[in-house]
Amino acid sequence: MLLEKTTRMNFLFDFYQALLTDKQRSYMQLYYLDDHSLGEIAEAYEVSRQAVYDNIRRTEAMLEEYEDKLRLFEKFQNRQQIIAELSKKTTDNSASQTVWLELIEQLKQWD
Repeated sequence: MLLEKTTRMNFLFDFYQALLTDKQRSYMQLYYLDDHSLGEIAEAYEVSRQAVYDNIRRTEAMLEEYEDKLRLFEKFQNRQQIIAELSKKTTDNSASQTVWLELIEQLKQWD
């Protein structure tokens, strides 16, 4: 579960980091991407561990809110799934033109 949350936060951070403040971006990068502890971040910024924790939790909630509204990560996942299906169909000689066109239409819907 923890790895799943970390992976999701990393993706959401990639998609929405431009919408964050410099401090939010920095805390999230240090915590999720660089794997720093709350204590290490607090020491570097000369604030309490609680302040870092609160900032990270608020930022996580903001990222989830952005995803609820914009759905960039969901669209990315759907495109990746369709691309995987297309790749699989390229090795399947029995795939008809109709199947190809349906998959292409699904891709178009997500853009």
